[in-house]
Amino acid sequence: MTADRADPVVTTPYGAVRGRHEQGVTVFRGIPYAAPPFGPRRFRPPEPPEPWNGVRDTGAFGPTAPKPPYSEAFAQYLSDPVIPGDDCLNLNVWTPQPDPGARLPVLVWLHGGALTRGSSAVPVYNGATFARDGVVCVSVNYRLGVEGYGLFPDAPPNPGLRDQLAALRWVHDAIGAFGGDPDRITLCGQSAGAISAGALLAVPATRGLVRRAVLQSGPPEASDRDKVRRMVRRMATRLKIPATAEAFAAVDRDLLLRTQAEVGRLGSPVLGGPAFGIVVDGDLVPRDPLEALIDGDAAQGVELLMGWTRDEYRLWLVPGGLVERVDRLGAVALAGAMARCHAGHEVPRGYRALHPDAGTAEIVGQMVTDHLLRIPLHRLADARPGTSYLYEFAWPSRLPGLGACHALELGFVFDSGDLPESQRLAGEGAPRELAEAMHAAWVRFAATGDPGWQAWDASHPVRIFGDGEPHTAYGPRDAETALWAAAPTGPEPGPAADIRAPGAELAAAVRRLRRSVGARRR
Repeated sequence: MTADRADPVVTTPYGAVRGRHEQGVTVFRGIPYAAPPFGPRRFRPPEPPEPWNGVRDTGAFGPTAPKPPYSEAFAQYLSDPVIPGDDCLNLNVWTPQPDPGARLPVLVWLHGGALTRGSSAVPVYNGATFARDGVVCVSVNYRLGVEGYGLFPDAPPNPGLRDQLAALRWVHDAIGAFGGDPDRITLCGQSAGAISAGALLAVPATRGLVRRAVLQSGPPEASDRDKVRRMVRRMATRLKIPATAEAFAAVDRDLLLRTQAEVGRLGSPVLGGPAFGIVVDGDLVPRDPLEALIDGDAAQGVELLMGWTRDEYRLWLVPGGLVERVDRLGAVALAGAMARCHAGHEVPRGYRALHPDAGTAEIVGQMVTDHLLRIPLHRLADARPGTSYLYEFAWPSRLPGLGACHALELGFVFDSGDLPESQRLAGEGAPRELAEAMHAAWVRFAATGDPGWQAWDASHPVRIFGDGEPHTAYGPRDAETALWAAAPTGPEPGPAADIRAPGAELAAAVRRLRRSVGARRR
């Protein structure tokens, strides 16, 4: 390896790469960790890239995975660059200095985007701030949507998750040359990236590759196979083709993305519906990741930093004016939340009692996010006391209605709040001190396994990052948790409608609500 100040060059397992010195650190962008997943490799597990001769320039981000754009309602808040090209299985490395003797902690970042959007090129994910503070930062692109998470009879499941595993193996094998320590890798993700990180922790193939993990607004989980199949079948019906990988591979790529977006808009994180997801496949993912981490021997000794934002649901409801619409729908929206959570009437009644001034949208939003996110993370922490740390991000956006919404914490974790792309969600004037405190906690966790507050135990300590100084609260929202523990669990939703509400008329009303949510996303 050589590392000229003017032209840093590092040798990887597949060839040499030339990076750049920027912002006081060294960065290498668009390094391929697997071959382009098209042609005969489409819908197949990733394969190693072809080795190259000479030195490959890695000054610019590599191609992003095929994906539809965000709807206009969401695009005003979320940045999602598109970089064309087939060589989309690539990653980026920011390092203080590519010195093999440095053995610095490593943070591997998996982006969010509902497994259908996002990339490592989003400016908010600038890893230079981690490198500035002594952590080698790696961000990863992986296959999305039907390309990465379609379920077909003639192709292996979970190719997108297999991409992430291939990237993690590349990091373990190659990061030493960039100054990183392969024995101190922290796997970190937000939303779908956190769900992916949790799934990877639970799979046997990852054993020994990860020392620590950060799960931001996403629990370890597996999707129902029938739900993912329905997404593929609905696309196939619109395209008038068989629901097979062979048939999908013959469809024009742009048409496939448009069809995916059209079918996907009928789903909602709040009310459910068709969606792609990681599935139990009996191979890479032998069982539900959350259960494997709670009662199995998966990821033994791995320290966990996990949390949520106070108002996750507002990013899903505020765009397009859906808060007001859900408030007007009242009982129908509550029935949808009960169906989504498989809960009886006791749960929404309890939320009403705890939050008497809240509107229906707030009750629905908190019910769903507690059920899908906060309570699973509590369960995981309960199973791993002493090595789990929990946080809540509670600072409200400067933009109207968003509150402390989903994804708002990202500009603080990456200390990138000054970027216009961060301000699209946070507004101007985000507190610099809060970004410094939150970013420092992530740096400290990657380096030592201790973010700087009390580990989870029977007192339920949660670090609150909000207005004023960060502080630790004990048992926040335990009253809501008690509601779920005391209430009987409703039945699983049936495969045809994906809901279980009292009466056919109410079920139809919830489906109409989903369609109206989808219409407003256009």
